[in-house]
Formats: sequence, structure tokens, C-alpha cells
Amino acid sequence: MRLVPNEADETVQLRVLPLKRRRPTLPAQRPGPQTDQLDLSPDPLDELAERLRDICADAVHPYEIAAFLESDGLSDEQAGLLYGRPDAFTVAEELFERVERRYPGPSAEFANPWRADPWRCVVRGLVFALPGLGYLLGANLFAADRMRFGLPSGMLALSVATLVSWSWNQALAHRSYAWLGRGRRRSAATCLAIGAPLGALTAATAGYVVGGPLGALCFAAGQSGYLAAATVLLVLGREKFLLLALAPSAVGAGVVLAVDVPQAVRTSVLLASLGLAVGLAARELLRCRRAEAEPVPLRLPLHKELPHLLFGLAVGTLTLIAGLGVTVHQAVRTGSAEGASASPTGPAMIALTLSLGLAEWLLFRYRAMAVAALRTSHTPVEFARRTGGVLLGCLFIYLTTVAALDAAATVLWPGAPALGVPELGALLLLGGSLWLALLLNAFGLSWSTALICLAAAGAECAGLLTGVDPTVLQLIGCGAAAAVLTATAGPVLGRTTRHR
Repeated sequence: MRLVPNEADETVQLRVLPLKRRRPTLPAQRPGPQTDQLDLSPDPLDELAERLRDICADAVHPYEIAAFLESDGLSDEQAGLLYGRPDAFTVAEELFERVERRYPGPSAEFANPWRADPWRCVVRGLVFALPGLGYLLGANLFAADRMRFGLPSGMLALSVATLVSWSWNQALAHRSYAWLGRGRRRSAATCLAIGAPLGALTAATAGYVVGGPLGALCFAAGQSGYLAAATVLLVLGREKFLLLALAPSAVGAGVVLAVDVPQAVRTSVLLASLGLAVGLAARELLRCRRAEAEPVPLRLPLHKELPHLLFGLAVGTLTLIAGLGVTVHQAVRTGSAEGASASPTGPAMIALTLSLGLAEWLLFRYRAMAVAALRTSHTPVEFARRTGGVLLGCLFIYLTTVAALDAAATVLWPGAPALGVPELGALLLLGGSLWLALLLNAFGLSWSTALICLAAAGAECAGLLTGVDPTVLQLIGCGAAAAVLTATAGPVLGRTTRHR
């Protein structure tokens, strides 16, 4: 209404205005199927909690959820506009409170990124052991009537060439794997194409400098070439090709054990294996070189290969002492090598080389189980306890297998005596040290493992040349190395940051 003045008596009258049209009220609808389908959330955070249920259930702290929300693009302004919270951290805290904790066990897809093909490891174990059969074919190339340090003339040159090849190829393989890890297969092939022939030439030259019969020097040069080709095939993942190249030597060694074969035939078999290995390695290098060139040039520093070179030298020295230590010890003490043929180290070396395939598989298995422990452990102490148990379990399996392989090789080796308790202990300490060193190398502790193994090898060499019993030397040297490596592996590998 409004007030309108009257012209007559100038009184104020009330005039009622017409009512405005009101919007008709709708009758209340009964709940039906259509209204039931309308499921509006009173709080938009409920929908977010349902969508991120798995992530929130696995989180051990609200900050994990906050990190995920920020990586998903949720800012503080969006948290206020979309969810009515002051910032993303408040959203994360409420999500952490709303969703029940659920720590699932490791899934098969996530928990085992370190998958290893068992059959491939078996093949690699064979290609590590089968080259030893070549020594049966080339035994007549060494002059047994002339001895140096209790060894046939030429054997010292072969040992020196072997040490050079092992150390060089260890560094070469690490550098090539570094290229492969960066997705540069062509660069890895270039590294192998240059480094493998250069390493073979260096090893053959070292053997020639030491000196010996011409046949023994040629055998050392051929072995250096084979080791270079084998490095190429193993790095490029062509173990089956290497097994094919070793087939002539394996068959020839079996024939030699049965009947007497002329040296010319033996040499032809050795050359056939060498030619196959070199030819297959060259074929793979050419295939990799035909790939497209990398668009961005990259250089890797050479000094990072030094610890791997020293590690290869140390491992080779420890292995040679385990195989030839008894012979050298007898020569140093008595001036002759009499009785060296009755040494039980032949089956032990076969067992050690055959076990390398299992050692590689156990390295992958340890890393897979450590990642699984990382997923299921709630505290750092629990994780360290679980990884320590896995480490001891893998080491126990490996050493048990080495002992079993040695027992089997002793039975099959004609006239080989069984290892005594001290000798078996020395073999197991050597195997345990090598496996622990390889494991620590895989986690980047290359300098530590190289220096530990090099110290043990140097101490054993010094003791051997002064006439100390080689078994005692190995028990002390390899035992000390195994103890230090174990003490290093426990705390280092018990940290979660090492397994991410």
C-alpha cells in the first residue's frame, strides 16, 4: 500500500495496491525411482575420497596424499573453490582420516621389477664353465718338461693374459652396460667394437712379454680373442650364440677324453670355436651399428671404469690362487711341481664357474625380494630385518649349491680327491666373497668392493710367494674379505633409499 493525500481535506488515505502474482507452489513429490537416481553428495570431498581410495589407503602419512594432489594440479585456490578447504594439505588430512588404512601385499606387477629368466641364467652358467674344456684340447701346447713356478712353461704367460683379459673386460662390460642403460645401443656397440679388440691385443701382448713356447703363446692369444668376443655377446644378450660357438670345443673335449686325438685336430677344433665366437660377435656389432644414430651426443668419463678394472684384476687373482695355489706353493717350497696333478682344485673350479649362473639369478632375486620388503614393511627397522634375512637366505642357497656342484664334479672327475674341510671352507669363503662383491657392485659400491678384494688378493699373493700354505691363505684372505663385505652389506642394503 501507499499513502495518497486527499485534495479536499488534505487527509491521508490508505490505498491498497493490487497484489503481485505469486509463483504457485509445487506439490511435494513423493520419492520415486527418478528421485532415487539423483545421488548428490553433500560434501564434494566424499567423491574425491572414493576416487582416491586406493592411494589414500596405501598412504602412511597425509603428506603422501598431499604430494599426489599437488602433482595432480590441485592448488590452494582450487581446494577452496572445489572443496571448501583452505589448502591442499587440509584436503589431504581429511582424506587420510576418512579412508581406512589398508597396506596390501606386493602385487605381481609392481613388486618384481627385477625379473630374471632362470633358463637364461642356466645358459650363462654353462658359457662360463664350458671354456675350461678348451684346456683339455690345448694341454699339449705347453712344455711340461720346462717348469716356471711349478707350472709348465707357457702357463705363466697364459695366467698373466687371463688376468689382463678379466680386468679389461670387466671395465669394458660396465661401460657398455652404462650405454645400454641410457638406451644407446649403438654407442654400446661402438664401445665394444673398439674396446674388445684392444683388450685382446693388450692381453696377448702381456702373455708374449712373459714368454713361453710358441704354441702356448698362440693359445693365450686365442683365449684373449675368445674372451673379448664372449664379452661382446654377453653384454648384447646373445648367450645362445656363445653356447653355439662353444659346441665344437665341448664335443672335441669329450672325444679327447675317450681316445687320443692328434694335436692338429685339437688345434682345428679350438680355431673353429674361436672363429665362431669372433664371427658371431662381429655380426651382432654390425647389426647394432646399423641402428639410427643418437641425436644428442653424450660422453661418459673413463675414470669411472677404474674400480671395475681393479675389481676384475682382484677377482681373477683370487680365482687363480684357488686353482693354482697348491702347485705354486709346492714349487716355491721344493722347487718342483710333483703331486700337483692330485690337487682337488679342478672340480672346485668347475663348481665355481658353473655356479655363476645361479649367482646372477640370486642377485636378481635379492633385488626383487628387497623391493617387496620395501612395499610391505611399516618401519625402517622392519625393512632392515627383512632385507637382512633375504641376504642371508640367498647367500646360503648359493654356498649350498657350490658345495653340491663340487661334490658332483669330484665324482665325475677321474682320480680327483675329495675336498677336505679346510679346502671346502676356503672354496665357500671365496664364493661368498665374490657373490657379496657382485651384489654391492650392483648397488654402486664399486670402489669399496674393489679395494676390499684387491687387498685380499695382494695379501694372498704375498703369502704364497713366501711359502705360506695356500689353503690357510684363502681361509684368512677370503674370510676377512667376506667378513668386511658382510659388515658393509648389512647396514648399506638395510637402507630404504638404496632400493628406490
